[in-house]
Amino acid sequence: MTVDFIEGRIKSFLLDFQSFCTLSARAVVRIVRRPWYYREFATQFDKMGVGSLFIICLTGLFTGMVMALQALIQLKPFAATSYVGGMVAVSMVKELGPVLSSLMVAGRVGSAITAELGTMVVTEQVDAMRVEGTDVITRLVTTRLKAMLLAMPLLAIVTDAIALLGGYIIAAGYDINLLMYWKSLPQFMVFQDLIEGVVKPFVFGFLIAMIGCYVGLNTSGGAEGVGAAAKRAVVLSSVMVLVCDFFMTKIFITFR
Repeated sequence: MTVDFIEGRIKSFLLDFQSFCTLSARAVVRIVRRPWYYREFATQFDKMGVGSLFIICLTGLFTGMVMALQALIQLKPFAATSYVGGMVAVSMVKELGPVLSSLMVAGRVGSAITAELGTMVVTEQVDAMRVEGTDVITRLVTTRLKAMLLAMPLLAIVTDAIALLGGYIIAAGYDINLLMYWKSLPQFMVFQDLIEGVVKPFVFGFLIAMIGCYVGLNTSGGAEGVGAAAKRAVVLSSVMVLVCDFFMTKIFITFR
């Protein structure tokens, strides 16, 4: 009984993974195909990017302030508080900025994508689109994927910038001027760190968008099913962001 259960779970996982990869491949291929659905893309970008700015700014501001405060406490006994800017920058740009912004977006946008598409599925709006001859993947999935691929790196950059501002606000209370704070940045960072800080949110955005779309399009069970699907999408997206962050960090370290 136990062996059959495990075998069934493995088969179910592999089937879901195959379906997810198929949907992702079709969505990526359709990025360069007509129709473009500019209005739908602009609407999704506004929801995902502009709509997430407030929570992203709050996250970056207080994370930067906390990072600076902790760094100052640790550096003060060694009379090295002038390096606080570099420590905040390298921590935020390489790790905390992409990860925290992606987790916030996964909770806000990932659940919204799943709930929206799930509602369209259970109310048979997706079936109606197919009957009309509309390419559902291009209209519903690719537009959201393109918007997320553009919005997520930009949101991560905003998070990093606001975090540096928050770090300076705390550092200024310890008599560290702006010039000293700014000059410490290149002492800890190299150009590859900036590349890493952009590539990571790009990959995370792909995962968030595709997981949300896949779970949403496979929703069943009415309103209760939509709620369960949204919760599942947030959990999966958050876990995959953390897992992929580890492996991507290992890859960047290997090629450093």
